[in-house]
Amino acid sequence: MKNNLIIDVEDRLVQYLSDTYAGRVHDKRIGDDEAYTFPPCGLFQETGFQGYKPDHVDTYQPKKKPRGKELTEEDKAENTMRASIRILVEHVIAGVKRCRIVKEVFRNTKARFSDQVMEISCGLHNFRATLRYVPLK
Repeated sequence: MKNNLIIDVEDRLVQYLSDTYAGRVHDKRIGDDEAYTFPPCGLFQETGFQGYKPDHVDTYQPKKKPRGKELTEEDKAENTMRASIRILVEHVIAGVKRCRIVKEVFRNTKARFSDQVMEISCGLHNFRATLRYVPLK
């Protein structure tokens, strides 16, 4: 089972949860199927979204090393900054996965039950996060 999450790094909350897709589905394909709409903002993406560019959004991805060359010091510094943001995102995903039913093999075959389980675990994470974190604003 696979979902895409859109996370607000400042508040450390899950802002959007995609539908649940069974099997091996690429992240970009889920993004295309969901047809996300964003206000004008900056969007930090992982490399699984290579080529995904929503309208009115500045996208940021880690720079790849060119073949046979090295990254410049500026590109390395940008990648380090993006990696530090990615760590915050991974911490939110780990908070969602505290509900073990999300990270273990899911054997329930009821229709739409896996979506409900993921929604509940994201909601529990957001509830814990609003009590724990002070926003960085």
